[in-house]
Amino acid sequence: MSSILTNTGAMTALQTLKSINSSLGDTQSAISTGKDISTAKDNAAVWAISKVMESDVAGFNAIEDSLALGESTVAVASTGAEQIVEKLNEMKEKIVSATGENVDNDKLTADVNELKKQIGSIINASQFNGANLLRTDVDGNGGTGISVLSSLDRVGSGTGATVSASNINVASADLEAAFGTYSAAASDGGMLTDIDVSSATAADASLAAIEAHIQTATNKAAELGAAASRISDQSDFISKLSDAVTSGIGSLVDADMEETSARLQALQVQQQLGTQALSIANQAPQQLLSLFQ
Repeated sequence: MSSILTNTGAMTALQTLKSINSSLGDTQSAISTGKDISTAKDNAAVWAISKVMESDVAGFNAIEDSLALGESTVAVASTGAEQIVEKLNEMKEKIVSATGENVDNDKLTADVNELKKQIGSIINASQFNGANLLRTDVDGNGGTGISVLSSLDRVGSGTGATVSASNINVASADLEAAFGTYSAAASDGGMLTDIDVSSATAADASLAAIEAHIQTATNKAAELGAAASRISDQSDFISKLSDAVTSGIGSLVDADMEETSARLQALQVQQQLGTQALSIANQAPQQLLSLFQ
C-alpha cells in the first residue's frame, strides 16, 4: 500500500543517513583530535583507565625532578669526598717526609695545616641547594640525611587501588664528625687535630692516624658513589617507565590514522548514496499523481 501521509522508504533512508552522518562525525573527530576515545561517552571504562595512567605519568615527571635533585646533591657530596681523599693522600706524603732526619718540620707543619684547612673548606662547600651530605647537620635543621622520592607504586585498580610513594634514603657521610668542625681562627682549621708533624716522633705517630682517616674518607666516598649510581639508575628506569606507560595509553585511546582515513572515505561515499536514496524516497509520493490523471 502506498500512502501520501506515511513515506516508509523516506523514513528508512533518513534513519540510515543519520547513522552515516553520526559515524562520519565520530571519524572526523578522531582525525582532528588523533584519538578514538577522547571523552567518557566514547568508552567510559577505557577513558577512565587512560586518565588514571595519565595522572601516573604526571607523577613520574615529578619523580624525575626529585631524582635529578637528589642525584645532584649526592654527586656534589661524592665529588667532595673524593677530593678529600686526594688531600689526605697529599697529607700522608708530608707526614712520611716529616719522619725523616734533617727536614724543615715548621714548613711541613704549615703545609699540613693548609691541607687541613682545605679539607674543612671542601666539607663546608660540598652542598647543593642547601643540603650537605658531608656535614653532621645536613640541612641546617638537624637532618642526618636526605630522602629522595624514587617511585610511585600502585596496587589494584578503581576505587580499591592503593597508591604509595617509595624513597631512596641517603645518610650523611658526616666527615665533619670524623675530621672536626672547620674554624678559620685555628691555625690548623680545627681539623684532624691528631695529625702532627712538628717532629719526627710526632709524625711517626701520625702515620696510623692518617691511614685511618684515608680509609674513612675512602669508605664514605664509596658509599656516596654507590648511592649516586642507584639514584641515576632509578632515574633512567622512571624515564623508560614513563615512556612505556605513555605508549600504553596511546594504544588504548589513540586513533589508527590509516584505518580512520579509509573509514572516512567509505563513509563519505555512503553519505552520498544515502542522500540520493533519501531523495528518491521523497519523490515516491509524486509518482502517485499519475494514478489520478
